[in-house]
Amino acid sequence: MLFCCSFFYHDKTADTLMVPYSFLALGDSYTIGESVAETERFPMQTARLLRDKGVAMADPRIVAVTGWTTDELENGIREAGITGTFDLVTLLIGVNNQYRGRSLDEYREQFTRLLQQAVDFAGRRRGHVVVLSIPDWGLTPFAADRDRAAIAREIDAFNAVNKAVAATEGVHWLDITPYTREAAQDTSLVAADGLHPSGKDYARWAADLAALSAEILR
Repeated sequence: MLFCCSFFYHDKTADTLMVPYSFLALGDSYTIGESVAETERFPMQTARLLRDKGVAMADPRIVAVTGWTTDELENGIREAGITGTFDLVTLLIGVNNQYRGRSLDEYREQFTRLLQQAVDFAGRRRGHVVVLSIPDWGLTPFAADRDRAAIAREIDAFNAVNKAVAATEGVHWLDITPYTREAAQDTSLVAADGLHPSGKDYARWAADLAALSAEILR
């Protein structure tokens, strides 16, 4: 467990420092950081950047598996047996719904439930929840033989849904999709598997998320 001299509560009955801010990250391959080192995952980079800013942030608890769709994340959350609340909760899910050709209506229904669960995990503090947009995998080497324009349109449609749900639920929405679309010109933004973002790209997501989170936790 990590502590920092800046943001903490002091127990007047004992000369001890209390637990730092907690962070729960929910998602799929983009949250677990498929094909990058653990330290390069965007939740891990975000926590590190926050500590650099003087915010006492614990390493995140990550509930995510490569390939998960919204319903699979729902099942994963139940199986994780999460208890207590968190000071920061992120949700990034939906690319596998798009990839498998699942409907937008199903996504909206399941994503809404997931986001409401995320709000519960944040102790009903809606301002402590951040939805990240779905990356566009169509610009990666993996998708070289795919209809990239069609993928982009579908990703945009799914993101329109999660943005609208985020607005309805009163939580933050962070658009990282434009970063991932730069992969067509800069392959260093893609991991060795030719599909997922590299640590370099995740660093940009983390910088934006850390800046927002610092304001949330101030």
